Amino acid sequence: SDSLNHLSIVNGARSSTAQIRVFKHDDPSNLEEVLREAIINGQPRYHRPWKKIVVMVEGIYSMEGGICKLPEIVKICKKYKAYIYVDEAHSIGALGKSGRGICEYRGVNPKDIDILMGTFTKSFSGMGGYIAASNEMIDYIRSHSAGILYHNSLSPIVAQQILTAFRVIRGDDGTNIGKNKLNNLVNNSNYFRSEMIRIGLHVYGDFDNPIVPVLIYAPCKIAAFSRECLKRGVAVVVVGFPATSVILSRARFCISAGHTKEDLDKAISVIDEVATLVCLKYNKSILG
Repeated sequence: SDSLNHLSIVNGARSSTAQIRVFKHDDPSNLEEVLREAIINGQPRYHRPWKKIVVMVEGIYSMEGGICKLPEIVKICKKYKAYIYVDEAHSIGALGKSGRGICEYRGVNPKDIDILMGTFTKSFSGMGGYIAASNEMIDYIRSHSAGILYHNSLSPIVAQQILTAFRVIRGDDGTNIGKNKLNNLVNNSNYFRSEMIRIGLHVYGDFDNPIVPVLIYAPCKIAAFSRECLKRGVAVVVVGFPATSVILSRARFCISAGHTKEDLDKAISVIDEVATLVCLKYNKSILG
């Protein structure tokens, strides 16, 4: 499991009772070291060979704004015959020329991914989520997963909303709405990220994705940054411990295709002013 995987993955892995090994964040070479060591040593106590090894990563890391190095990780998984699980909660509908997610963006064949998981709550404005895998895997999940056995299925209205969103994104509705939204999302995200860097803030992650984390660092500045932005008409999401390290508090901006340039410019102006007030411009001065 990647060291910065979402808490839902962490808790799910722990509840599975599987033996867990953690590799450095988005570091294929360290993943290979961890895999090699696990294969050589085998299972604890009697050192028997592992029956299955699953590598779990995210398409876009939700707190880091980084895009997974999927081709390198897939290559290593093939080399050591490990399964690969990709959480596409933030990348499906946001990455790739046609919004198909991390595989399209990185040029990876989806057939090389054993389990692709995503959500319908973000890009598709619905509820629930999906798992794409082999027939054998899906049949097993359907018959063993408590979430499926005891939970209600999606309502017809939500299911139709999701199907309609797919049609719009693919352009099957005969319009360019989906294509334009994908282009707007990338342009808005890159513009906002560039502006955050320009005004002197420390920004995590990669271009071309809608998650833009801006480092606040000091826990005492979290509330101050949020409240001062709100006073000026901009609501921001701030994140601190235990969701992040104590000294890596941050503001997490999620850019939308629906944002206009005027919306972004207003937010940038407010953030610039507040960042100066609470001393967050660490790219320009060590004191912010």
